[in-house]
Amino acid sequence: MLEFLTQALDFFRHLDVHLENIMRDYELATYLILALIIFCETGLVVTPFLPGDSLLFAAGAITAKTGILNVWLLIPLLFFAAILGDNTNYFFGKFLGEKVFTRDYWFLKRKYIDQTHEFYEKHGGRTLIIARFVPIVRTCAPFFAGVGKMTYRQFIGYCISGGILWVSSLTLAGYYFGQIPIVKNNFEVVVLGIIGISVLPVYVEFQRARFGKK
Repeated sequence: MLEFLTQALDFFRHLDVHLENIMRDYELATYLILALIIFCETGLVVTPFLPGDSLLFAAGAITAKTGILNVWLLIPLLFFAAILGDNTNYFFGKFLGEKVFTRDYWFLKRKYIDQTHEFYEKHGGRTLIIARFVPIVRTCAPFFAGVGKMTYRQFIGYCISGGILWVSSLTLAGYYFGQIPIVKNNFEVVVLGIIGISVLPVYVEFQRARFGKK
């Protein structure tokens, strides 16, 4: 377990190096590899630990550096993978969610359904757009939307809007800014910064809930 965590940490810390090696080794097959990662990160509720924001930024930056991939093909492909993942999660929650929550699990509890349902009732489908930029929440939001009986018409509209904004903004940010010397020379810090900013809302909400209970 320790070895796995060490390898995972090394992958995140040197995401640009590993991704560049993948592109040079697999060339056009990298499109499929990246799409599969994005699909799993958004479509499988048990894999929220996969890189999302940082991967999109790094993919854009390394695409600009190597020229192996075409960013204008990469963006719609990753967008499609994200939408497919969200739909998989939504329908899994819609048709199997209630059965899954016949008992509590260490990471999925019945009360989460009620809390998420209340959140959707308060903020509406905008939750799906906001959640796009928050790790873990991004993976769980479509699932809970399905469990909470959000209509598919409402879900798909916000899903597409959020997907376009998420994939295009981060990938293009990496593509246009990833090769600036200060960013290129401090890529690890930039990636950690992206992760930190993304996780910040979760931390704030956790602290609010913690002190709210007190």
